Amino acid sequence: MEYRRLGRSAVRVSPIALGTMNFGPQTPADDAHRILDRAVDAGINLIDTADQYGGDLGVGTTETILGDWLAGRSDRDSLVLATKVHEPMGDGPNDRGLSAYHIRRACEASLRRLRVDHIDLYQLHHLDRAAAWDEVLMATERLVADGKITYLGTSNFPGWSIASGMERAAARNALGPVSEQSLYHLANRTIEMEVVPAAQHYGIGILPWSPLGGGLLAGSPSDDSKRRRAAHAGTEAMRDRLDRWEQLCADLGQPPAVVATAWLRDRPGVVAPIVGARTEAQLDDALRSLDVTLDDETNARLDEIFPGPGPAPEAYAW
Repeated sequence: MEYRRLGRSAVRVSPIALGTMNFGPQTPADDAHRILDRAVDAGINLIDTADQYGGDLGVGTTETILGDWLAGRSDRDSLVLATKVHEPMGDGPNDRGLSAYHIRRACEASLRRLRVDHIDLYQLHHLDRAAAWDEVLMATERLVADGKITYLGTSNFPGWSIASGMERAAARNALGPVSEQSLYHLANRTIEMEVVPAAQHYGIGILPWSPLGGGLLAGSPSDDSKRRRAAHAGTEAMRDRLDRWEQLCADLGQPPAVVATAWLRDRPGVVAPIVGARTEAQLDDALRSLDVTLDDETNARLDEIFPGPGPAPEAYAW
């Protein structure tokens, strides 16, 4: 497996990241542990979670499942462990967001659930307009100094805030975020307009989530994918595109999930798509994508089916 630098940091991560959002709500702990074993055995070293994951089982459930798995392994230090902070963890007024108060308490709680002494990539799960970058950086710099986190990342941040954060970090002589986790897939290329250019300018690696569009790009044969398509507003309006997409994949002799992940992996600025495998079979599709490289002709056909938004401001101004 060919590892990649995580943005401008020197740490190297696998070109596929294992997302764990389904662990607990959809994937029982024993199955989750087998998927984790399979992923690490295949060379994946970037494992992504969040303190809020757990669904109906309650916030923190997924981190606890991951912590139980980590406790049984001796190779924790070969993994790049990522989690997130921002989403509600309780009913209190300070149980959410990016205040220095909440960041400190949330990090301590994640460390306990994960049963580790440090988090390699601590990601701000969403923009908090009430939290100034100086406050966020103050809190995370202290966590770095205390050895509780190594790198800072963002998730679901707009380009303007990424730029603002990097400029404030430079003024503080701090490293600032090294990664941005964004919604990105063939059928949703919005981040190419401003987030991708901002990330590339500042040396921030992009970690796309939902590489299959919640199943939209996974193909139509299974009942599972049909149910997922039904959940997407406007899917019927995309019927022609999806038919052309599936024909292209058939021409390549590859499953749609494999092609979608391979395309995303090689987009400018992308470090590693985050594959939220619910089953070992889904993980195997992601691993299979590592052996697929799309040529210029195929990429041109994909651009015709799923055109990008174009760069800003040219996409919306003269």
